[in-house]
Amino acid sequence: MKLNKINMKNIGLTDQLIQESQQYKDLFIGRVSSQYKNVYKVMTENGEINAEISGKFHYRVEDLSSFPAVGDFVMVDRTENIMGNGIIHQVLKRKSIFARKVSGSKEDSQVVATNIDTVFICMSSNHDFNLRRLERYLSIAWDSGAMPVVVLTKSDLCTDIEQRVNDISSIAIGVEVHITTSTTNDGQHSLERYLSNGQTVAFIGSSGVGKSTLINRLLGQDVLDTSDVRNDDKGRHTTTRRELIMLPGTGVVIDTPGMREIGLVRADFSKSFADIEELAFDCRFNDCTHSTEPKCAVQKAIKDGLLSTERLESYRKLKKETKYEGLNSKMIEKEKLNNMFKEMGGMKNAKKFLKEQKNKKRR
Repeated sequence: MKLNKINMKNIGLTDQLIQESQQYKDLFIGRVSSQYKNVYKVMTENGEINAEISGKFHYRVEDLSSFPAVGDFVMVDRTENIMGNGIIHQVLKRKSIFARKVSGSKEDSQVVATNIDTVFICMSSNHDFNLRRLERYLSIAWDSGAMPVVVLTKSDLCTDIEQRVNDISSIAIGVEVHITTSTTNDGQHSLERYLSNGQTVAFIGSSGVGKSTLINRLLGQDVLDTSDVRNDDKGRHTTTRRELIMLPGTGVVIDTPGMREIGLVRADFSKSFADIEELAFDCRFNDCTHSTEPKCAVQKAIKDGLLSTERLESYRKLKKETKYEGLNSKMIEKEKLNNMFKEMGGMKNAKKFLKEQKNKKRR
């Protein structure tokens, strides 16, 4: 069977990844496009192949998040479907990771998508509309290394779309908001500017908000299954697994299953709650909990009507969930670095690593 050639740079391959790949002799670069149980589909320069991880790779992996995920660039032993499945030997360095906590686990995280440039956080303007859930998505998206964009879908089902946009803008600080409708192509064209050769956009959101419909319109054909929302306004799971799809001449998109509940492992509160973090600088005490302390700037903002009690409670809840409760921004970053380097000597090695990175940039 003849495979269709793929321009790997069009689907996100960078010079840095090419340079990294050169240390793996007799292997080829591919990008994971989907996964079903233990078999992956991998895009290579000679087309898409089936692949599985090597026994050696499986043995050395220490946690779930280190396994190949949709969006990963990997090193495989072949570029054609010959003599069985290809073998994945290595995952190349990820530039961004959108991950959530595994249900029922305290530590494990599930990687939703990697190496993404933009995260489209899709939320319908009808009963699915939920600002507290959006705060969760934004906290993860900012921490992922990708740029979040809010896509408000099904505007035709909302009687006051302007109020919806204002509500979003009040919490999605510095994030662009785009409006789309389920009945026409209006609005989708504003999303096309995020899509170009080499760019990857991931669609994230609850079931039934219209992620697959939007992707089909961008593709210009019905490639993904779609369905109407149920009578109780809860979406149907038409997308059952994560999938990377090439757009004609304009990079790639990643479709993901609906996630009504999304647990946090890591988050960037300095961006997702920039208003509260900024106010906290004016509090009398550095370790202010924004509850009963005197001269608390956050409580004053609530009293003056500049900040809602619900937003502050959401901030506290998410910080507690990520074990950042009682920590300010600098302390959170230190905690993240400690976790990243805990197996290599903690902050001592973290500082050494950061110093080496700065020296590289100066050269």
